[in-house]
Amino acid sequence: MMYLFEETGNIMRLLLWVSILAASATQAIADPSLTVRTKTGTFTGLKNPEFGAVREFRSIPFAKPPVGPLRFHPPEPLPASSKHHDSTEFPPSCPQFVTSKPTFFNQLTPYLLADNGYQNHTTGLTLSKSSEDCLKLAIWTPYGITPGAKLPVVFFMTGGGFQTGGVDVPAQIPSSWVNRTQEHIVVTINYRVNIFGYPNAAGLKNPNPALLDQRLALEWVHDNIAAFGGDPDAITMWGQSAGAISTDYHNFAFWDKPIVQGSFSQSGTAVKELTSSDYAKSNFTFVAKNVGCDFAENSTKELECMQKVPMTKIENFVGQYAGKPAIKFGPIADERFIFSDYPARAAAGKLSPRPAIFSDAANNDASLTSWPSTNVSEGPYQPSVDASTLSGWVCPTANTSIIRAATNRTTYRYQYAGVWPNQNPYNWTGGFHSADLMMFFGTYLYNATHTTSKPSDAEIKTSQAMQDHLLAFIKDPKEGPAALGWTPYTYGGSVLRFGADGIPVQKVSGYEIDGPCIGNGTYNAFP
Repeated sequence: MMYLFEETGNIMRLLLWVSILAASATQAIADPSLTVRTKTGTFTGLKNPEFGAVREFRSIPFAKPPVGPLRFHPPEPLPASSKHHDSTEFPPSCPQFVTSKPTFFNQLTPYLLADNGYQNHTTGLTLSKSSEDCLKLAIWTPYGITPGAKLPVVFFMTGGGFQTGGVDVPAQIPSSWVNRTQEHIVVTINYRVNIFGYPNAAGLKNPNPALLDQRLALEWVHDNIAAFGGDPDAITMWGQSAGAISTDYHNFAFWDKPIVQGSFSQSGTAVKELTSSDYAKSNFTFVAKNVGCDFAENSTKELECMQKVPMTKIENFVGQYAGKPAIKFGPIADERFIFSDYPARAAAGKLSPRPAIFSDAANNDASLTSWPSTNVSEGPYQPSVDASTLSGWVCPTANTSIIRAATNRTTYRYQYAGVWPNQNPYNWTGGFHSADLMMFFGTYLYNATHTTSKPSDAEIKTSQAMQDHLLAFIKDPKEGPAALGWTPYTYGGSVLRFGADGIPVQKVSGYEIDGPCIGNGTYNAFP
C-alpha cells in the first residue's frame, strides 16, 4: 500500500507540474515581458503565483556544466547563443550531503536548508535535488519592468559552511521583498561546495574553483542584467555566512576590478580562520583512494580517475566518513584568490575601495553548537555559546572594521537581536545565526512551522526597517544610508541594532559590541 500511495502521489505531482508548466507557457505567449533575450540564450520565466507584482526566472545557466573533464576545474563561460530555455523551475543545488545527525537547522528551521525533494533533512545521503549540472542562477524583478529601467541589483550568495546551500532554499526566496519595494532586482546563485568546490587536488592548479564560480556568475549578471531591467553599474554583492566570507574574499581577490558598487557580508569576513589547512593536499588523495582511484604517486591519473567516479559515490563517502584522519574541504590559501594574511593585503592597498556592510547575530552560535538532544527546552550551555559567538564572529568582524578604518574604506555595521515567538520556539535560541536572513527576504511570514504564532507588528516593522536600510545601501552605498541616520563605522562608533526588545532599530556604541574583543583575537586594540 505504501508503494501504491507513493506512486499515486508521484503521478499527482507530475500532473500538477504539467499544469503549472502549461499555464506558464500560455502566460508567456500572452505576455512577452516574461521572455528575455541574453547573450547566452533566451529565457522564459513566470509571474509569481503568490505575488503578482513579481516576475521571476528560476533557472539560468551562467557556465558550462562542470562535469566529466571539467569536474573540479574552474568554470568555463558559456558561448553566445540564441537557444530558448524554460526558466520556470528552480535548478538542482550543487552536490552536497544531508547529515543524519540532529542539528538546530534540520530540527527547527529546515526552511534554511536546500530543498531535498520528497526526502527529509536527516537522510545521511547526498541531497536528492542536487546535480553537477548546477552552475545556474535565479532572477527576481518587479513585474512589467522594462530593459531600460536600470534598477539596482542584489547579487546574493548562499551560506552553508562551504558544504551546503543553493538557490532553492525556501527562506532565501525574495519574492515577498521584491513585491514590497518594486525598486530593486535580486539574483541568487548556485556555486560548488565541499570537495567539488574546494578539491585542493595535487593535479589541479586552482584549489578553490567555487570562488571562480561566484566570479563568473557575477560577470554574467554584469553582462546581461540590463535585459531584465537592471543596472550593471549598480550591483551589490551580498553573502551570508560562508557566502559572507566569500563576499569579503572577493573584496581582496578582485580589489582592482570589483564590478560591484558595494558589498554586504552578513555574518562572516575574510579574516575568519580558513576552513582548510591541507597544504599537503592529502584529503583529496584520501578520498580518491577510498572510492577506487589509488594513484597517489601520479596526480594526473588520480584526477582523471576521480572525474569518472559517480558524483553520489564521492559525496556519500565524504559525508558519511567519520574516522581518522579527519577530512574537510573548504577554502584554502592559494595566495592568488584566497590569502593567508588579509591585514597585510589591506595595508598594501589591495582591498576594494567600495563601501561595505558587515553584521553579526547577537546569539549567533546558539544554532551552530551541538544539538541539545536532552533538555532541548534549556538549550546548549550559554557561556559556551557566548564565547564561540565572540571569538568566531564578533571579533573577526571587529578586526575587519579596524582594518577597513585604517585604509579609509567606508564600513557600515549592524547587529541582529530579534526574538519572535513564531521564529524562536525556545527562549535560548535568541538572535541565532541565519535568523536575520528571513527578515531581509520577508520569509519569516511563511516559515513559522513550529508554532501557530503570527508575526507581531514589531516583527513586521523590524523586517521592514531592515529591508529599508539595506535598500538604501543598494541604491547608493555612499550616500543612501545617511538618509536613514546610518553612519559609517569608526573605532567604537555607532552600530545599528535590529529587533532587540521588540524595537525595530536602535543605535548602540560599537564599544558595547566590540569591546570584549580588545585583547581577544583582535589585530589592533581600539585607541
